[in-house]
Amino acid sequence: MQIRDKTFIVTGAGSGIGQQLSLLLIQKGARVIGLDLREASLAQTKTLAGGDDARFRGVALDVSNLERVQSFAAEAPSIFGGVDGLINNAGIIQPFQPVNELSLEAIHRVMNVNFYGVVYLTKALLPHLLERPEAHIANVSSMGGFLPVPGQSVYGASKAAVKLFTEGLYAELLHTRVRVTIVMPGAVATNIVENSGIEAPPASGNSSRFKALPADKAAAIIVRAIEKNAFRVLVGSDASFMDRLYRLAPRYAVHFITRQMQSLLKK
Repeated sequence: MQIRDKTFIVTGAGSGIGQQLSLLLIQKGARVIGLDLREASLAQTKTLAGGDDARFRGVALDVSNLERVQSFAAEAPSIFGGVDGLINNAGIIQPFQPVNELSLEAIHRVMNVNFYGVVYLTKALLPHLLERPEAHIANVSSMGGFLPVPGQSVYGASKAAVKLFTEGLYAELLHTRVRVTIVMPGAVATNIVENSGIEAPPASGNSSRFKALPADKAAAIIVRAIEKNAFRVLVGSDASFMDRLYRLAPRYAVHFITRQMQSLLKK
């Protein structure tokens, strides 16, 4: 997909990957409608983008609120004269607890933001995207969507749901002008723990061979995948490594990641 002169909606645009996606898209000549819960964060993104209303508009929106999403989707095409791309990036993690200790409230919150937020926006905007000369949907899943992580089982389930939803969407839209990409990041340096409103996990005694990828580098990989109309993109060396390991030896991979994350489940 050609980025220049296109309009993208980016969720979670106030920080982390979403902010860097917005800045890179604008740098490449696109316009961005950035969605985030926090108006102050959107204002920061706008400032970093040069403060130009003709390139970035921030909209405070809870993607898990169906009524608000539908209202926004009805108005979104009028902001810049059409919408050509949707990047469902917003997401939260669960408290670092095993399922037995996790509240149903926490489970519902994670599923509502991570899965239903993606479904709501996609469903609301798809009729418009299908009318565009060229359009793209990129949904951000996670390495946790194909590999179980102890202490993040519900988060992983939500991201696995995003993965299969997106792959099904890809198949359904094969013969349309809407392309679809599933994004599978590993560890990326963002403030997702803070944005999720939970306590940081205890420090692990195991030193990892992988370092968190800077958010701007993750954004560059995702935008490049959109430009290439890629079906699937792994973001980070950890995601690529664990993807291969899980395909070759799934049981060993589960034991491996459990050892790496063991401190999360210690009392």
